[in-house]
Amino acid sequence: MTERSWGGTTLADRRAARRRSLLDVAERLAGEEGAAAVTVRSVCRAARLTDRYFYESFAGRDDLLLAAFERVADEARSALEEAVALSAAQPDARARAAVSAFVALVLAAPHKGRLLLLEPFADPALGAHSHRLMAVFTELVGGQLPGAVDDADRRMAAHALVGGLASLFAGWLRGTLAVPRERLEAHCVELVLAAMERR
Repeated sequence: MTERSWGGTTLADRRAARRRSLLDVAERLAGEEGAAAVTVRSVCRAARLTDRYFYESFAGRDDLLLAAFERVADEARSALEEAVALSAAQPDARARAAVSAFVALVLAAPHKGRLLLLEPFADPALGAHSHRLMAVFTELVGGQLPGAVDDADRRMAAHALVGGLASLFAGWLRGTLAVPRERLEAHCVELVLAAMERR
């Protein structure tokens, strides 16, 4: 049975559009004002939707916030993977491509970086989720490190590298690490290359 359309769009299309609108608002509020600013009421008001439409897509506030967080994390992960895949095979080229891709994402939309790196410290739901996500990024980074005699050593190096880079970017986003973008990128690349050379 063909789904009826209204105004040229189907019900599924309209639901998907409303869901994207709610996610866009939650992402912006969390990144600009903090996760505490994300409530069912504030998001519905900004999206100009009633709570009826909110609950057709999300079980509650935490469900929406986690979905917004996951969307940004997926975007960051895809940007890193694409940058590495398209770069030259040399380790320094891969390191520069990955760091530049992440910095570009943060600069294009700083609220995304703050949601991904800062708000997990302020919101329990995000905090628990970010720990699970950290394993994904650690595996991604670890896969770029040359093989070591002991796989545990490679995994520890990947954990240390991801944690250190996350801390650097968080300080930059907070404004407590006031350095130019070029210097931040260069330092991050040096850390990645040092880990690769040690392997």
